[in-house]
Amino acid sequence: MTVLLATSGDLPDGEPGAAALDDALAARGIDFAWARWDDPAVDWAAADLVAVRSTWDYIHRHTEFLAWAGSLDQSRLLNGADVFAWNHDKRYLLDLDALPSVPTAWVTSATQLVAAVDGLGTAVVKPAVGAGGEGLVILEAGLDEDQAASHVERGAVVVQPLVESIHTHGEVSVHVLDGRVTQRFDKFPAGAGEVRVQEEFGGVVRAVETGDVGDLALQAYDAMAARFGRPIDYLRVDLLRWEDAWVVSELELIEPGLYLDVSPANAGPFADLVQSRLGR
Repeated sequence: MTVLLATSGDLPDGEPGAAALDDALAARGIDFAWARWDDPAVDWAAADLVAVRSTWDYIHRHTEFLAWAGSLDQSRLLNGADVFAWNHDKRYLLDLDALPSVPTAWVTSATQLVAAVDGLGTAVVKPAVGAGGEGLVILEAGLDEDQAASHVERGAVVVQPLVESIHTHGEVSVHVLDGRVTQRFDKFPAGAGEVRVQEEFGGVVRAVETGDVGDLALQAYDAMAARFGRPIDYLRVDLLRWEDAWVVSELELIEPGLYLDVSPANAGPFADLVQSRLGR
C-alpha cells in the first residue's frame, strides 16, 4: 500500500519534525513518500492514499491547489476536496452555525473595512485566504478610505475584534485525529505589541494536557461531520478565550501542522489514521 504525503517545494522532506511521522509510518509497515503537490511528475493516481500535509504555499495559488485536489480520486484523499474548498477561505467563519466563535466580518471593499474597524475600535484584519499570520495587521478606528483600500486591494479580508486574552491564555490548538482528541498546544505571541503566535514571528508553542477544551474540539468535529455528511479524517481546532469562554478562532481542515518539532505525540495517531484508511 503506497501513501503520498503532499508537501510544498520549500519543504521537500515534509513539515517540521517530519522524521517522527516517517518513523511512525515505517513502524506500521506503510510504504510512503513525500511529494510536492504541484510536481507534474508525480503519479497521484498510483497512490492508495493521499494525505495533504505541508502544502502551505497553496494560499498564493489556491485556485490551482483546489483544482489539483479536485482532480484526485476522492475516496483516496483524506478529508476531501469539498472540505478544502469550504475551509480555504475564512468566510467559513460566518458559517459555523452553533459553534461558539470569535465575531467575524468578511469584507471586500474599503467602505466596508472602514465601517467594520470603526465598529470595533481596534480590529485584527487578515486576508480571507491566508495562513501563518501572513498579512495580519491591527487597525484602529478612524481609517480613511484610501488607507483602507490598501488592505483590500489583493482580495477579501476578515475583520475580528482584538482578543486581549491572547497575551494571558494564548491561542490553543487541539488536534482531533480519526475522531479522537490527540494533543493540545498552547501558543503565545512574542510580546505585548504582537498577536501572531507563529514561531517565525517570535511566538512560543508548548505541548500541554488537553484540559477543559477537549469537549469543544469534539463539538467542532461533530459539526463538520454533520456539514459534510461523513466523519472528517483530521481536524485542528484553534481556540481563543473570549468573554470568559473558549471560542473557535479557526478550523484547520486542509493542512494543519502537527507541531511534531515541539512534540512527537501526534505522529502515532496520524499514522494510525493512515493505516486505518488504507484498510477501509
